Amino acid sequence: MMRTEITFAVDESQCAAWLYEPDTTGPHPCVVMAHGFTLVREQRLDAYAERFAAAGLAVFLFDYRHFGASQGEPRQLLSIRRQLQDWEAAIAAARGLPAIDATRIALVGGSLSGGHVQTVAARDSTIAAVVAQVPWCDGLRNLPALGLGPILRLSLAGLRDVIGALLGQAPYYIPAAGPPGAVAAMTTPDAVTGLAKMTPPGSTWRNEVAARIALTIGLYRPGATAHRIRCPILYIAAEQDRIAPAQFVYDTARHAPHAELKRYPGGHFDVFVPPLWDEVVTAQVEFLERHLVRRSA
Repeated sequence: MMRTEITFAVDESQCAAWLYEPDTTGPHPCVVMAHGFTLVREQRLDAYAERFAAAGLAVFLFDYRHFGASQGEPRQLLSIRRQLQDWEAAIAAARGLPAIDATRIALVGGSLSGGHVQTVAARDSTIAAVVAQVPWCDGLRNLPALGLGPILRLSLAGLRDVIGALLGQAPYYIPAAGPPGAVAAMTTPDAVTGLAKMTPPGSTWRNEVAARIALTIGLYRPGATAHRIRCPILYIAAEQDRIAPAQFVYDTARHAPHAELKRYPGGHFDVFVPPLWDEVVTAQVEFLERHLVRRSA
């Protein structure tokens, strides 16, 4: 296995990516990956990439604009529209590499990017397979669980950020994760500790996000596109998940024509780290081998 640092362009910015190439003869099937919400590639996605590469799959693992090693100003600006553009550009960049089989591209995303891979696959009928791990499916259904008070506080923070941007001011940031009751994007009891387990020393991750995302995240409903996903898609649900509730994942999977579903105990962040991680990634490797490697053979 070999890992190479590469870049690809999106509008005026350069996105950073790691290309993992397996120790087999190419061209290789390829998994395109990015993290969820404000997270960056070294927060456990490198562990997934190494397992996929060991199974004979190339991996194109990238950071979104405004985050991690990628360019984009202001920093920590989360735009769903921009992130979907980044996915499309990353897929095009992967397909253009000589070591990659452009007909065997899979998408793997978790949490918010688990929503993005559904949206992209619904638009692009040439995607060969998708893994959506603890995916964001329906923002409108998520809102009631927040409660009226937190919704109002986050909305006010979002409005402050938007008005400031219109006046030419720097973004108004809120924590990406905080304890219950805090004004933060994620305030479940496991959010702070879960992210700490995923973050290695020296990581580029910053626990902050421009507050304007609070005004749009509740309107993002990628699960509504599931009926248009024509390739095989593996949904991974965590039964005690309070960020991407398992019931929303079950309901979404029922509408995808070629869906498979795996259920695991634990919360949103448990699937990303040991001990549960090994079982989860093994299921993903089997799914990807079945639809990318064995299909070609």
